[in-house]
Amino acid sequence: MSETVDTSAPPGFVTAVGHPVRWRLISELAHSDLAVHELTALLGQPQNLVSYHLGKLRKAELVTARRSSADGRDTYYSLALAHCGDLLSGTGAALHPGLRLTAPTPATAVTGRVLFLCTGNSSRSQMAEALLRERTADAVAAYSAGSRPKPVHSHATSAMAARGIDLTKARPKHVDEFTGQRFDVVITLCDRVKEVCPEFLGQSRFVHWSIPDPTADPDGLPAFQRVADDLDKRISFLLHTLSTPREKAS
Repeated sequence: MSETVDTSAPPGFVTAVGHPVRWRLISELAHSDLAVHELTALLGQPQNLVSYHLGKLRKAELVTARRSSADGRDTYYSLALAHCGDLLSGTGAALHPGLRLTAPTPATAVTGRVLFLCTGNSSRSQMAEALLRERTADAVAAYSAGSRPKPVHSHATSAMAARGIDLTKARPKHVDEFTGQRFDVVITLCDRVKEVCPEFLGQSRFVHWSIPDPTADPDGLPAFQRVADDLDKRISFLLHTLSTPREKAS
């Protein structure tokens, strides 16, 4: 008796990322949100080809796009990491139940110095600093600053209070306060400050998270809560990239 051959189409994730250009695109976006001109430079491919494959990835809901708040003519692309994880798990299971992937738990011994930057240091960067400190019990030295600091927004304080995090003592800081200091990761949270970010000697890498400014959203507190949710998800993935002391020594 002959075996029945499954002729069904491969899982959507395989089809979506199977092209070499699309795999390169999601590999780059796994580390940072990037504009089209940055992606074309990294891949060494013409813009029309990169845009075509970005369109395919957006259709598969693996990549999202957001118009730059600094230059409305540009667009930043982000990889939907959580969705990628779900699809990868399903892809393995489609081949064999024993290949279903489970997300690894980041090491509890994560460490390092991380600086979050935005324009006002009044909401996004303050919230990110507080979330990272709370998630790592201060094992990661998290800081935040802005290019044009202003008082911490009351809605940012409320959004963090709902998560059991106290921002009442947070103070706005100018980016110049940290110039010359060493950081393992410098993360810009708004498109404007990305263009004026000073050099930080000794840092291992720069990362950009293109996150909308909740202070410009008429929705009020719910906008800050959405930003907090977004930051929390991104920080969950950031933890996997922060080295443990043993990894740094190896």
